[in-house]
Amino acid sequence: MKEKINQYLAEIDLFTAKTKDELEQFRIKYSGKKGILNDLFADFKNVAAEERREMGVLLNELKGKIQQKIDSLRESLEEQHAASTPEQDLTLPVNFRDAGSRHPLMIIRNRILDIFSRIGYTVAEGPEIEDDWHNFSALNFAPEHPARDMQDTFFVEKDPDVVLRTHTSSVQVRVMENTRPPIRMTFPGRVYRNEAISARAHCFFHQVEGLYVDKNVSFADLRQTLLYFAKEMFSPDTRIRLRPSYFPFTEPSAEMDISCNLCGGKGCGFCKYTGWVEILGCGMVNPNVLKNCGIDPEVYSGFAFGIGIERITNLVFNVKDLRMFSENDVRFLQQFESAWQ
Repeated sequence: MKEKINQYLAEIDLFTAKTKDELEQFRIKYSGKKGILNDLFADFKNVAAEERREMGVLLNELKGKIQQKIDSLRESLEEQHAASTPEQDLTLPVNFRDAGSRHPLMIIRNRILDIFSRIGYTVAEGPEIEDDWHNFSALNFAPEHPARDMQDTFFVEKDPDVVLRTHTSSVQVRVMENTRPPIRMTFPGRVYRNEAISARAHCFFHQVEGLYVDKNVSFADLRQTLLYFAKEMFSPDTRIRLRPSYFPFTEPSAEMDISCNLCGGKGCGFCKYTGWVEILGCGMVNPNVLKNCGIDPEVYSGFAFGIGIERITNLVFNVKDLRMFSENDVRFLQQFESAWQ
């Protein structure tokens, strides 16, 4: 063992490195986890008792020699690198990089959540890959409902029971299954539809849905909640109207329009001269949905609504093409730097 250590000491004295890679290989060889130094310390327990003192001194000398060589060579290589690097001209103008900012969709998402938080709504989120029960069946979608077709839904690995969620209503089901009323929550997230990409549609978009379940919840409560939202999001002068519609998970159902925020309801090209712009769907939670989630519809009632974040963002910022939200054009995104401050 003594001969080995003396041999290694001689090798270390002669070693030199021209690159950092060579120095790293030296370090690994001698002081790595599987290196020479660890092997020698492992063999030290087999050294005779009368030789341990001498061998211990030699091992510590070797250990110190290895570290000294690594430190000195590292310092030398850094000095060589600094000498070969051209001196910086401190008189040159500074190239400031553009600071980042929130995405316009995130700005509006946060505004929506903040508005509803003021009236007691908390936030819940759920998985984007869902099973058929939470995405369709529990929400009263009939087995033959067209939304289940391949034209509307992305199925995962051709499994008819696993899909990319088509709405955040699936999170509502999960909450109702595991939470006893009263429930007052919003559900933000990305959802997926198997649609052709055009100026009006993407294969994914963003929603904020809301749910309120308690005793004696009425359609009047729904209307007042949505009127409050519209006035807070757009302006105190905003008016709303509710038109009858159909959704499997609500009954009765409605679509809500607001008075056009660009023309004040007088009529313009944006609102197609009607004075109204559709922004969301809503309705009273279907008793079948409550029953599927283990909530007694004879005791509790509730309402739900779904807001497209892209739609609201378009109305607030008057964006002409919805595809701009996902193209990440810096020139477009820079226009919103001050919108969230």
